[in-house]
Amino acid sequence: MRERKHSGYDGGVTDDWPGTFPPETLRQYALVADGERGGLIGPRGDIAFLCFPRWHDPAVFSSLIGGTGHYAVTPAAPRFVWGGHYEPGSLVWRSRWVAGASVIECREALALPADEHRLVLLRRIEALHGDARVRVVLDPRAEFGRRRCPLRRVSESTWAGDDGGLRLRWQGGDDTFRRVDGGLVGELCVPAGRHHDLVLELTVGSLASRPPSAARLWAATEAEWRRAQPHLAPSLADEEVRHSYAVLRGLTSRAGGMVAAVTTSLPERAATGRNYDYRYAWVRDQCYAGHAAAVAGADPLLDSAVHFVSERVLEDGPRLKPAYTVAGGPVPEESTLDLPGYPGGSDRVGNRVNRQFQLDSLGEALLLFAAAARAGRLGDDAHQASRVAARVIRHRWREPDAGIWELDNEHWTHSKLMCAAGLRDYARAVPGPDTADWEPFAEHIVDETSRRSLHASGRWQRTPDDERVDASLLLPALRGAVDPEDPRSLGTLRAVRDELADDGYVFRFRQGPGRPNDYEGAFLLCGFHLALALHQVGDELGAARWFERNRAAVGPPGLFTEEFDVVERQQRGNLPQAFVHALLMETAVTLAREADEPHTSPAYALAAPAVSREETW
Repeated sequence: MRERKHSGYDGGVTDDWPGTFPPETLRQYALVADGERGGLIGPRGDIAFLCFPRWHDPAVFSSLIGGTGHYAVTPAAPRFVWGGHYEPGSLVWRSRWVAGASVIECREALALPADEHRLVLLRRIEALHGDARVRVVLDPRAEFGRRRCPLRRVSESTWAGDDGGLRLRWQGGDDTFRRVDGGLVGELCVPAGRHHDLVLELTVGSLASRPPSAARLWAATEAEWRRAQPHLAPSLADEEVRHSYAVLRGLTSRAGGMVAAVTTSLPERAATGRNYDYRYAWVRDQCYAGHAAAVAGADPLLDSAVHFVSERVLEDGPRLKPAYTVAGGPVPEESTLDLPGYPGGSDRVGNRVNRQFQLDSLGEALLLFAAAARAGRLGDDAHQASRVAARVIRHRWREPDAGIWELDNEHWTHSKLMCAAGLRDYARAVPGPDTADWEPFAEHIVDETSRRSLHASGRWQRTPDDERVDASLLLPALRGAVDPEDPRSLGTLRAVRDELADDGYVFRFRQGPGRPNDYEGAFLLCGFHLALALHQVGDELGAARWFERNRAAVGPPGLFTEEFDVVERQQRGNLPQAFVHALLMETAVTLAREADEPHTSPAYALAAPAVSREETW
């Protein structure tokens, strides 16, 4: 498997370095993660965002959103060109710089196996061509920059710090490093062909008496990533599927919870207040990832999703929350930080989702459990959770809910139809006395929803009182609530493609006149759903076009955000967005399979007429 290689930054450091590290466009950040927390690395080798001890805790490095605190390894040359690549099947990132006559790489990873109370960040500077001269700054600031952690030298190459809660140890400096405003600044020269290790330890407990060996930490981390790689199904994009799997594994804790995104407060649209904290595990997102894992044959990821979701359903039942911490705890209420924020946004932590009811999550849970059953990986707890989910649906399906887009409580068509899809799919995957009446009940939900939420044109509409089409309404046919060639499904497919698409990308729903991009970015999740829907009705060429177009919204390090600005060609929202990587996996694998039969019916011709490349893209 070839390595992912990218390039594209021409920059340097200023004369008053170390200075600050202003935020870059989102597409230029790489990710390192160990399941319990993760960090973003900018093109100048700066750790722009990293929370500790866990995803939802305050950041130690937060320059991405205007916080103080830095840890950077940057070429000493005034001008350089940036690039980088991931080592295949892992989140071991190699920052790469061409600086004058030198070629420098910095190999970076969070050490594995992970400990929820201890973080180890490995950085290995390698002089590939010529001597490598790099400048290093280390200035940790806990609580989003509110608390300093002054460093003191404890040996020739080791420094330590303690702010009363956070303990730190850093190896790799030398006697040329100096203290600047509580942090460290220095320059290292690595001879051609050699390497130099930097090891940063953070802990909320006691540090070991002796610093760890960098070589042993690297060997253990490499071994863990090798063990984490399953044999994935063939796809249209094997390298990207493998990389997306590594991203999702890196976002999934040992407790099974998968964080929706690494960051908080990255704006979806400048100066609109639409910036949220996604450092939590959404039940729906976890189900998407588990379903994709089942399609791709990624059993460890499927098992984690089933374990986490079944525990939440069994514990909370009718009080199931839309999101939790990765350990299953409650999401804190939303509050603001006194920081400048990423350009165009403001800073907030916590999430108001904690107060919402999202009916569709119950249907998604049943779809996840059905996928696990077909894969032979459904345990007793998950089967028990399926019965709980079905009971909750029976009692609450007529209630309004916040829906997939987390809006005001309404009778969302998508929510009700996804419950029908889950009931129907699980009853077919696990037939028996317990599920004997689930399909008739699912049909009742569909009939009742059709009576109230069918548009005059014959397609699904968002709610009984909102006639607009919604891209989420592609999912009921994809997941089996309604036959894909049912006129309601075909009408919805055509309406989404005709009304919500722009330049090959798909928007959630129309929010006003003009181009949809005037209000928000395209949702990459919806673009992959449209590709799957076209594949489902036999339009293989159209499906491949939509897949490739949305796949192209990826950044150079292979990471996706939630949205893509069609006009400015920029990523928008928090990074990386887990469910986009999940849908890339599912779509790439699904489209690689041959269609069951060619679809040439008049109904299909109505839904998906032949279109030119220009009309599609």
